[in-house]
Amino acid sequence: MSDRHLAGGGRAGDRHIVRAGRPGDRDVYEYALLRVVPRVERGECINAGVLVYCRAQAYVGARTHLDEARLLALDPHADVAGIRAALAAVEGVCAGGAAAGQAAGDDAGRRFRWLVAPRSTIVQPGPVHTGLTADAAAETQRLLDLLVR
Repeated sequence: MSDRHLAGGGRAGDRHIVRAGRPGDRDVYEYALLRVVPRVERGECINAGVLVYCRAQAYVGARTHLDEARLLALDPHADVAGIRAALAAVEGVCAGGAAAGQAAGDDAGRRFRWLVAPRSTIVQPGPVHTGLTADAAAETQRLLDLLVR
């Protein structure tokens, strides 16, 4: 493979190396979508948020957006207030402090792992994916706009 085919123009041996500490460097992050499955037995869902974790930046964050019309199209009897409360709780756990409840003392990675653990509730995490970013907080908003809204 020639150097010109590599993203970022690096040499073939450097294509997967991320060098920290220099301007423009990017760090590995993980993310998962938050899905609302109003009737678990049917398996239909809508994306309602995104969780992002970046170990190098000690960051865990969530952004949510519930499209009430789409939710009610799947289940006219969905508990909208309860679902909003569940999504707000996820954001609270990510924020840490008193809003995180028992998870307040946990580090960012532990809170992310707890939030992405499989559940059989109405608000469920999707599979974990990875990417590279220079700004994990901005990436959280970008993913929300791209995958949820």
